[in-house]
Amino acid sequence: MLILLPPSEGKAFPGDGPPLSLDSLSLPELTPARESVLTALEEVSARPLAEARTVLGLSSRQAEALPRNRELRTAATLRAADLYTGVLYDRLRLGELLAGPAAARVDTSVLIFSALWGVLRPSDTVPPYRLSMGVSLPPLGPLGAFWRAHLTETLTAVARGRLVVDCRSTAYAAAFRPGPEIAEHTVAVRVLRQTVMDGVPRRSVVSHQAKAVRGAVAHSLLTAQETPQTPGELAILLADLGYQVELTSPARGGGPQTLNVIVSG
Repeated sequence: MLILLPPSEGKAFPGDGPPLSLDSLSLPELTPARESVLTALEEVSARPLAEARTVLGLSSRQAEALPRNRELRTAATLRAADLYTGVLYDRLRLGELLAGPAAARVDTSVLIFSALWGVLRPSDTVPPYRLSMGVSLPPLGPLGAFWRAHLTETLTAVARGRLVVDCRSTAYAAAFRPGPEIAEHTVAVRVLRQTVMDGVPRRSVVSHQAKAVRGAVAHSLLTAQETPQTPGELAILLADLGYQVELTSPARGGGPQTLNVIVSG
């Protein structure tokens, strides 16, 4: 099983580990692309304040990240498992999982997407940074398209023969779109809120709560005694774990299936 996660805008700071070593990160074939984005981010972050903020889409409050972006090569690092904060990661509790007996399985089962690093495993150590996948970063252009060109071959090989559970947000889904070879074994997790009005159930897509639910689902899968091999087995396992789920097929054949997780309220 392979679980695909978005990063979080919030990040722990500061780190307490050694300076960044690109060569030590997992999936070393991505090192040249990571170096390209890192260099471009350093250069943009060194521009005049207003210009740098505009390119990176930063508010005045977020501008404090620019000095950190300029010092990424020498800054202290921390594990990706500890770097990302927010409701998804609060519910996922990666640090706790990496301290447990299944640490190795957890580390190889999770990929965290990043606008700067492409993807990270939970044990990879990097410094805190500020960069979103929706940015068009000179001279590389839109980062979603940049990373899609560099991630597709690598992640297709990583995902081959595995059930892929996609918990990413839309912006980060643009960086890797499962092709025909793995799409039929891929499930996109969507969270729907169900309410009852005049005796009629109504459903709507939720955003903020969806992060918490996806984090809880990922934690449940990583701690379960069983490892599902197919979308159907995934739906059965989550139902057994107390989730209300529905598995739906794509409108056109050959694409990923969608797993709707239904919450009340």
